[in-house]
Amino acid sequence: MSITGTLIIQIIVFLLLVAFTMKYVWPPIAKALDERAQKVAEGLAAADKAKSELAAANQRVEQELAASRNDNAQRLADAERRAQQIIEEAKTRASEEGAKIIAAAKAEAEQQTVQAREALRDQVAKLAVRGAEQILRKEVNPSVHADLLGQLKTEL
Repeated sequence: MSITGTLIIQIIVFLLLVAFTMKYVWPPIAKALDERAQKVAEGLAAADKAKSELAAANQRVEQELAASRNDNAQRLADAERRAQQIIEEAKTRASEEGAKIIAAAKAEAEQQTVQAREALRDQVAKLAVRGAEQILRKEVNPSVHADLLGQLKTEL
């Protein structure tokens, strides 16, 4: 065979091989490549979607944390305000109680002063009667002279 014949036969075999490959081998490979490309595209889309959902979730978490911080700050402020109010109420009650105790002590002191004056008047009256008794050298009867002794008590 000549080189031209061999070349023609090789061209025919090559064309048959190309035709066979294009008809039976190439479509499944192209289909597999297309499916793989589609899966990669879906995976990238899912990754982008997950990334955006993660960003949204992070934003919601930050908002919840900010709301929680604000709520906690508000509760602390309320607790502090209530504590100050309780302290002020306790101070007011203590002042009122102290005033009551002082008033009761003053009343008791006044009562004791009145009792002491009465006792002192009685003693002065008795001393006056004894002094008058000694001056007159006779006994003065307190029951007989009760009016006189009462008048002497009031004058003292």
